[in-house]
Amino acid sequence: MAKCENQKGKLLYIKDFLEQYTDEDHPASTGEILKYLNSHGIPAERKSIYSDIAQLQALGMDIGLQKGKGGGYYLASRLFQLPELKLLVDAVLSSRFLTEKKSLELIKKLSCLTSQHNAKKLRRQVVVSGRVKSMNESIYYNVDYLHEAIAENLQITFRYFDWGIDKKRHYRPKLYQASPYGLCWTNENYYLIAYANPHGITHYRVDKMASLSLTDLPREFPPEAQNLDLAAYGKKVFDMFGGEETTVKLRFQRNLAGVVLDRFGKEAMLIPDGDEAFLLTTQISVSPSFLSWLAGFGEQVQILYPDSVKKRFCTLCQNCLSLYRDFTTD
Repeated sequence: MAKCENQKGKLLYIKDFLEQYTDEDHPASTGEILKYLNSHGIPAERKSIYSDIAQLQALGMDIGLQKGKGGGYYLASRLFQLPELKLLVDAVLSSRFLTEKKSLELIKKLSCLTSQHNAKKLRRQVVVSGRVKSMNESIYYNVDYLHEAIAENLQITFRYFDWGIDKKRHYRPKLYQASPYGLCWTNENYYLIAYANPHGITHYRVDKMASLSLTDLPREFPPEAQNLDLAAYGKKVFDMFGGEETTVKLRFQRNLAGVVLDRFGKEAMLIPDGDEAFLLTTQISVSPSFLSWLAGFGEQVQILYPDSVKKRFCTLCQNCLSLYRDFTTD
């Protein structure tokens, strides 16, 4: 058979066909492969397909063969299996820092990593509308810029904004400059951990950063940043609200052990205190967010130390109660 212009790409077309249209539940016959090649202007003989498949197998493709009626060739294994892709799609869907548009773009790309038959199963679980998503389309590129700044050991400048009740950006007046150290994903948002004068170690919501640029200045490494543990920082700073770092001793009811381990990690030391409670002593950036977290457990948690944190907690509770004086009793 005379060779056509596309003949050199024959192996690639067969590879593409197997990746797109086949899986263990959807094998393809030799005739279907021939039909696909013909649709792309590549005439071929049946016997040549066998040698092409063998060559692709020799190159590392895991191509299986189901014999009998309805059988054929199929791609037996892929870089990502369907359960793994479903997990990744769920992660994209639940990521608040991604916009709805970017979420759909990423899911479409993930769908290309499996057969078209399995891609339909992935699309069935996609429900983006109504989810709380970022309104900042540039966050995807901000993350890339920040990783580049860290890799190149450079400071950055950026504008920072807040959302107003008019649903518009309200930029803070100054241009920010900082030495980025790492990114932290917590409370469903991406945060940059950085050093900035005069604040010291601080953090910024990546989706609230704009006009981000790399400078020519090397990053600053003051003493408090030289051995910064980003994972430990995320545990101390509740919901990324800063506060004075303090050693706090707490008494929890035993049924809250799982909640405490989820928050502080399995390395947290839980010391039994009687049959119904345990003690935890840890470093915390004491903020309204931390105190509110404690308040959510009601009588199941008690601050034992220090008195300054007890006082702040009582003040918070009293201020909240003052809003509902008509419903409080003496």
